[in-house]
Amino acid sequence: MGEMEDLCVTECTRCPALVDSRSRIVNGAGPDDADLLFVGEGPGANEDEQGEPFVGRSGTVLDDGLRDVGLERGDIRITNCVRCRPPENRDPNKEELANCRGYLEREIARLEPEVIVTLGKVPSEHLLERSVAVTKEAGSLEEVRIDGTPRRLLICVHPAATLYDRSQEETFENALQRAAELAGVADSEGGQSRLDGF
Repeated sequence: MGEMEDLCVTECTRCPALVDSRSRIVNGAGPDDADLLFVGEGPGANEDEQGEPFVGRSGTVLDDGLRDVGLERGDIRITNCVRCRPPENRDPNKEELANCRGYLEREIARLEPEVIVTLGKVPSEHLLERSVAVTKEAGSLEEVRIDGTPRRLLICVHPAATLYDRSQEETFENALQRAAELAGVADSEGGQSRLDGF
């Protein structure tokens, strides 16, 4: 695991409010050669407690969604725009996002993912640097330069959106299906790629 050491942020005090509200820094999880990198907003209470991204209810939704398209959590890497829990689970602000940006860029550069999947509004807007109507744009693939390198980015709704709005389930699943296809998962199943209706 020595390889991954430099992707782990162990000490950081750039954001005073987050230093106060976190109990630990939550780093990305998953293999450092994963084809898919999922990017969330920031840790919530469960993540802060357990030290891993997406371990609460959202994590369960994500795991189920991945399984449905032939992926497992162990196949992907998942990280957040900010690595420390914002107080009261508020959105990270511009300054906090900027403070943590270098860590995210380093993780992306190291991973060289086939596709970056942004989960929800904050990571989508942060990496695309424009406003994003996530529900409308979910499933669309963009090309974006991150730290000077062109990357493919797939917009996806946040897994939690499906918990509050059932109509988002299909949107979520379709985006994950597309991510799996882009990462070449669908065609490695020996002809077993899910064709609806067959």
